[in-house]
Amino acid sequence: MGNPQVLIRKYGDRRLYDAGASRYVKLDDIARMVRDGIDVRVVDDRTGKDITQVIYTQIIVENAREKEQALPLQLLTQLVRTSDKATHEFLAWYLNNTLDLYKKAQETVHSGIADAKRVVSSPLDFVRTLLSQNPAAMPAASDAAAAGTAAPVASESRRRKGGRPRSAAKRKSRAGNKRA
Repeated sequence: MGNPQVLIRKYGDRRLYDAGASRYVKLDDIARMVRDGIDVRVVDDRTGKDITQVIYTQIIVENAREKEQALPLQLLTQLVRTSDKATHEFLAWYLNNTLDLYKKAQETVHSGIADAKRVVSSPLDFVRTLLSQNPAAMPAASDAAAAGTAAPVASESRRRKGGRPRSAAKRKSRAGNKRA
């Protein structure tokens, strides 16, 4: 199922009319709809011609004027210099693909943050999920839990009968005494 669609009619007096909601709208309203994921189509009421690109361009220009966040001058210069259709098509294709990649990267980051929040909020559920995804790890984890131990520690072979590890100095002195 695609995004919701809205048809906007532009009248000769430059007013924009949302046919579905039966109300007049401004460029800011159209920009908000687009940001909210709504597919907006704008047609000239007199000719029926699709002028969505012109309206979107107006939105970009207005945003640049108000917020002083224009497109980079180098990009704008290239757009003005390229007058042939093939170059415009290539630039449109390139920008669309670049923005799609950017959007996917953002979604991946947001998904990772959501996963991290979930792990922090309920670590036991996270461990259960990990164990259910890797059943081979389950017996080793349950054996360790039943014995009350974690994974074997590398220094266990150096422990004395009393259960405390020997200090490095005592190990050296004992090794020296055995050689003599």
